[in-house]
Amino acid sequence: MDSTSSFKTYLCLICGYIYDEEMGAPEDGVPAGTRWTDVPLNWVCPECGARKEDFELIEI
Repeated sequence: MDSTSSFKTYLCLICGYIYDEEMGAPEDGVPAGTRWTDVPLNWVCPECGARKEDFELIEI
């Protein structure tokens, strides 16, 4: 199995922002390739400020 296929995507239930593990959020301090479990607990959605708990795993 290709390792890149194991990257997951998470949707902010508040504003619709998508966090892609492969892309990360480098402009918000989360390097590309950062798994959701490794994103800091105090990280917030860069679009609306929602907490990590307001995100849900999605399949694209």
